[in-house]
Amino acid sequence: MPHPRRTVMAVTSASLVALATLAATGSPAHAVDDPPSTPVPITTPDGALFSYVVNADTRQHTAAVKRAVRHAGGVVVQAWPQIGVVVAQSTNGDFRSDVLAGADGARVESVGATRTVPVSEGTPGSGGTTAYAEEKASGAGRTFDGSLVGATVADPREGEQWDMAMIKADQAHAVTDGRKGVVVGVLDSGIDVTHPDLAGQVDLDKSVNCSDAGKVDESLAGKTSLSGTHGTHVAGTIAAARNGIGIVGVAPGVTLASVKVVNDDGFIYPEYAVCGFMWAGLEGMDVTNNSYYVDPFEYYCEDQPDQYAAKEAVRRAVAFSTARGVVHAAAAGNSGTDLDTNTTDDTSPDDSTPVTRTINNGCHDIPTELPGVVTVSAIDQAGLLAPFSNRGLEAIDVAAPGRRILSTVIGGGYGLLSGTSMASPHVAGVLALMKSQHPTWSPAQLVAAVRAQADDHACADVTGAPCVGTDADNSYYGEGVVDALGAVS
Repeated sequence: MPHPRRTVMAVTSASLVALATLAATGSPAHAVDDPPSTPVPITTPDGALFSYVVNADTRQHTAAVKRAVRHAGGVVVQAWPQIGVVVAQSTNGDFRSDVLAGADGARVESVGATRTVPVSEGTPGSGGTTAYAEEKASGAGRTFDGSLVGATVADPREGEQWDMAMIKADQAHAVTDGRKGVVVGVLDSGIDVTHPDLAGQVDLDKSVNCSDAGKVDESLAGKTSLSGTHGTHVAGTIAAARNGIGIVGVAPGVTLASVKVVNDDGFIYPEYAVCGFMWAGLEGMDVTNNSYYVDPFEYYCEDQPDQYAAKEAVRRAVAFSTARGVVHAAAAGNSGTDLDTNTTDDTSPDDSTPVTRTINNGCHDIPTELPGVVTVSAIDQAGLLAPFSNRGLEAIDVAAPGRRILSTVIGGGYGLLSGTSMASPHVAGVLALMKSQHPTWSPAQLVAAVRAQADDHACADVTGAPCVGTDADNSYYGEGVVDALGAVS
């Protein structure tokens, strides 16, 4: 029997009817046997500047959609003709209906506001990326000494990295640290490129800032700007250098790219994520890490027009980058819920006032529940599912360490953080090692291999959160604990 919140992923006659209705009307429809989700109307009064995504019915009609945006009183902020997505802003309160009703409206598949407040407003620091726990920060770091790059001796704090031992990264390093030509995009809050463990690891030519309205910002100031320490911590787990300083990442020999998708208030709006995934595909990256959910909704519902349009834009961007050879790892989320069976969301929208709402089969946490993305749950040093980690028999691909993880922080130091945000970069690092050993493998082959090579882990119930499934595949660990040694053997 299919899980109640996963049936939407199957191609059924009901879902085809829903898509046909969407194409004809510009509004999503839910399957007849699926109760509607609770509406969360987004009010866009005249004079208030709002951001929108407008999706063309085909990518060939992007130019027509841009004309429709302008006819409706909007400004095109960024266009992605490769996927038929246009990011726009407008002070016209009727912008959505005017776009759909305009002369070129027939070319518009969907249009939606990407936030519940005007562009200049928001609740600082409540965005998806901030859902982790800072437990301890220590050490001011040391000045980077380029002569130490490539040193084979243990770095001073490797002994504290229980997480690397658990996934056998230390054993994998006896085979390879990864190839420099493999690039991992860190879609996050930016990377501190002056950190002694990261200074030589980041390719600024491949880096970008997407957090200004979803526009591509290739300026040095944009690429190196920071919105908190989260991205720096994630980057260290993936590829902190083997240089005789501090710690060592899962794949210290690969290259990082900073893809900043978090704004200064801590939000990752849909247009930022679209920009990040598109950039990764266009720049030919190999792996991305995504330790966040897209704001302002923890779950984007197919039967809500604004949420559908935003979800569709992100889905297209993920599919485009995957088709260009990029494989994606993503955090499962920190709500302590089962993604398969959860029917309630009380955290959204997080940029204004959250409401308690019913969610249905068409509601998904993005990007982690999008097709082809490796979804990662978090475990602790004892190998138990972390209490905060989301789970789900149909949702989780693999598990990785995510509680009290030592990694790099802004200012040259090191800190312990917890969250599925910390679990996902372990998997991104393993995928980078695997890509180093198998450079011709496609994203689908990499996903299949990382699942197949994971170490089976039997269910071990956490109080109040039943584990279901078999030793080989269950709701806590998916296919098992990710295995770095297997990736390079």
